[in-house]
Amino acid sequence: MKPTDLLTYSIDADVTAFTTTRHGGCSSGNYASMNANYYCGDNIANVENNREALCSLLGIHTQKLILPRQTHSTNILNIAPTHFTLDDTQRSHVLENVDALITSQTECAICVSTADCVPIIVYDKRLHVAAAIHAGWRGTVGRIAEKTLQMMHQLYGTCGTDCCAVIGPSISVDNFEVGDEVYEAFSEAGFNMQAIAVKQTKWHIDLWRCNQLQMQDCGIRTENIHTVGICTYSQHKDFFSARRLGILSGRMLTGIIIHQNTASLIR
Repeated sequence: MKPTDLLTYSIDADVTAFTTTRHGGCSSGNYASMNANYYCGDNIANVENNREALCSLLGIHTQKLILPRQTHSTNILNIAPTHFTLDDTQRSHVLENVDALITSQTECAICVSTADCVPIIVYDKRLHVAAAIHAGWRGTVGRIAEKTLQMMHQLYGTCGTDCCAVIGPSISVDNFEVGDEVYEAFSEAGFNMQAIAVKQTKWHIDLWRCNQLQMQDCGIRTENIHTVGICTYSQHKDFFSARRLGILSGRMLTGIIIHQNTASLIR
């Protein structure tokens, strides 16, 4: 795996923030080639090799690559120092049914996996606290981005005005066609449907805008929220898309590492 196989974000000098692409790994078929997710049906040996390649590039041990088993919940886990004292079974247990991670720990990569759902990175520049959020449409309806920022405030004192955020590669409004029941779920949750929905043959929901608005409501300034604008459905040759490939296919990882010094590992 090469640095060019990663999409990186210039959030701050003391962090590395990234999204993997489909390139640079050893998986095949619908997992080709850089799938680092154990939970989507890929060959375990290939996943382990891909994780090792990614961690080598990031300059961290594989035990410091932290990825939850996501269930489209709004459950959030804080990665504290005690997490690294757990054995593999205990780690798997605490990471089960989790869709967002928070940490202030250095030299570990908190990640979420996606293939059309929205990955979000948040970084508190003042207090050096990071979050990685998986926001599918269910998580977005459940306001997982807002709840994560609220937990960052409760645990660490984070204020939105000190934060920057990245909305990573995911399905665009043009390609996120939904049924009436999904539209109604957003409407009943109190979203401004004129701002987030477009009626074509069917309804289309703008997940990028939904999550941006949540973070703005938590105090993050508009200019500090960067939406990369890459649609996974349209650019499925470079990024995994479950709508294109099916559920049994690869996932990208989007993550962030807080460094002990201000030198980024990937330049």
